[in-house]
Amino acid sequence: MIIIYPQYFDKNLTLSEGRKIPKHLAIKEPSLNDIIKALKKLKLQYTSEKNKSYPKRWYEKSGRVLVENKKNKRETLKEIANKINEN
Repeated sequence: MIIIYPQYFDKNLTLSEGRKIPKHLAIKEPSLNDIIKALKKLKLQYTSEKNKSYPKRWYEKSGRVLVENKKNKRETLKEIANKINEN
């Protein structure tokens, strides 16, 4: 099970603030819906939790997604970022 927050894809954040992918793959202000659309395209099973907060930004209820995947987290994040950028 991999936990994914929208902040992992946010171009406006630094790595120390929570971005987990390279800046060239990141987007401005990603939403939970952006991630869900990408997961559907990748045909990955997931559960969304809309009222959860990223720990470093506990005051923002941005949500998170729990993904069933056998690949490692970094590979999964890059695949999701590529699908988000296809739109």
